[in-house]
Formats: sequence, structure tokens, C-alpha cells
Amino acid sequence: MIPQQKSILIIRPTAIGDIVMASPMVEVLREAYPGAHIAWLSDPGLVDLLRHHPGIDEVILWPKGKWKELARRGRFGQLAIEISRFRGELRRRRFDLALDAVGLLRSRLLAWISGAGQRIGFESKEPGRFLMTRIISRPESDWMSSEYRHMMEEIGLDPRNFRPCLGVGPEDEQAAGKILLEQGIHGKFAIIAPFTTRPQKHWFDDRWGEVARGVWRTFGLPVALLGGPVDRDHAERIVAETGTELIDLVGKTTLGETAAIVQKSDLVIGVDTGLTHMGTAFDRPTIALFGATCPYLKTANPATRVLYNAHPCSPCRRSPVCDGEFTCMKSITPEKVLAVAGDLLGSQEGQR
Repeated sequence: MIPQQKSILIIRPTAIGDIVMASPMVEVLREAYPGAHIAWLSDPGLVDLLRHHPGIDEVILWPKGKWKELARRGRFGQLAIEISRFRGELRRRRFDLALDAVGLLRSRLLAWISGAGQRIGFESKEPGRFLMTRIISRPESDWMSSEYRHMMEEIGLDPRNFRPCLGVGPEDEQAAGKILLEQGIHGKFAIIAPFTTRPQKHWFDDRWGEVARGVWRTFGLPVALLGGPVDRDHAERIVAETGTELIDLVGKTTLGETAAIVQKSDLVIGVDTGLTHMGTAFDRPTIALFGATCPYLKTANPATRVLYNAHPCSPCRRSPVCDGEFTCMKSITPEKVLAVAGDLLGSQEGQR
């Protein structure tokens, strides 16, 4: 076990899903070092995922957008000043330990400029290993959050209770309740989360429409479509495919409100995307559809079901070889999704 720490920095600033999956580290660190100051370095746009986490003392905003804009405009002198200012802010906190939960050059640089005496991060092909005091491997495992669990084990901590954990603030919870009421949702409801940044992780619009109609007609649950502003065009196609059974909230809620809506939901169906992983974190009945990626098959939430049909080319990750057919995702049928939904909802009723 690493000696007693007074101040710890977690570096996982981007990607909703990865933040969700890295979140159990906070509880493990808090149990091992109850008096430590635990900070999380975050992109400003994702702070709502972290600022209400019960184990985090401080969320530090990384002004990545400002840095990129200064670089784009060729204002490198001002960029150097901004980086130096940020470096000073980090070093004033006197971090003892920085955990790079990303493994990229930029995250290694952030660990280095933090001034932490111990800088531990994941192995990768990225340059900058010399910026770290220790590099650890990534495990092969079919458990959700396995690499972050492995990091805790590698530094000598006991991650026996390794469950994703998010916090929702009262203002977001109230706003989410108001939004749902305005959409005519007064009781139980389901959400679907179809959007990702990579097309090979998508399912098919007509199948989302079939599932949304099936959830409403079979189980009597209104279905809300969730996503961000960049998903608006795609959302309109899914709504057109589905019809009036689908409540379109895409781009109409903040990230904090979206998290609160997921927390309130009675069923989450989605692809490999952050909102789906939120369903698992909030212990919601969740169906996760995987194909090109297969980061996990097992979770700490017994109400999560992962649908994944392996093919000889699976998982292809970022290099599909199916000429856009996405056979792995095509093999997941709406009938199967609805059958699993019925099992999950039945199980929930049986526990009441």
C-alpha cells in the first residue's frame, strides 16, 4: 500500500462513460485514506457528473477548450501563460499522488504539471512515460471498470466494493422532475440511449423505433429519448421512425438533469455510451447493446443485462471489417431486447 496520502488527484477529464466507470476509485481511495483531500480533474462540460459525488472534495476544471482555441489562433505566448497559471494552481494544492486514469500523452503531462511526487498511470503506446513515476498494465477482463479496479490493486488497495457511483444535486433532481411532468410522464418510464461518437457502436434506427413502440405497448411505459445537442439530427430520424410513442428530450437537458432522469427511470436501453453506463451506476434495470466494442459483460449491478453476440471479427473496436454492415449489432434483434426487458421488469416487480 502506498504510504499515507494527504492530497490525491484523479485525472480522467473526458468521456462520460469512462468517468462513470472510473468513479469507484473514489470510494476505495477514501476508505484507504479517510483524511485525504481527493480532487478530480474534469473538462468543464462534464463537471455535473462529479460535483455531487459524496467522496470527492474538489473538482478542478481543466480549461482544455481555451487552450485549444489559443493554439488554433496561433497565440502560443498566451497559451504558455495559461498553462503556467494552471500549473501554479495545481502545485499550490501540493498533491502527493496523481492517478492518470487515461494513459495519453496529455494526461501524463497533466500529471507531471500537477507536481505530485507520485504519478501513476496506465501503460499505452502514447509517449511521455518518463513523465510518470510508475506505469501499470491494463488487465484483460470482462468486468465493468476492470482497468480502474486493477489500478487500485496495483497500488496496494482493496477494491472489494467496486461499484460505479454518481451524485445528483437537488436542483438537477427538481429540474428533471419538472421536465418529466411537462412531457406528461407522471409515473414509471423508460429511456433509450442510442447515440455514440462511432458509427460501428450504433444500432439501427428502425430497431430503436420497434423497441420504443414495444416498450410502450407491451409494458405501458412511456419512452424518452436522451442525448446531447450534437445528436439532434440523428434524434429527429429516430423520432420520425418511431412516431408519437417516443418523447424527444435530446439536447433539451443539461448533463446533470440527464443524470437525474436516468436515476429516476425504470428501464434503460442503450448502446456502449455514457448514458447506458449511468443506468448501471444508478442501479436501474439496464440493457446494454455491444458489438464493435466489448468493454464488459459483467457488472456490479445485477439488474444490468449485456447483449453481445461475438463474431470472428469481434470486437473490431475502431477498425470494422464488415463494410458498414455491422453484423454484430445486426444480430441483436428487437425481439431479444424486449424479451430481456420483460425479464428485468418482472424481476423488479417480484422484489417489491
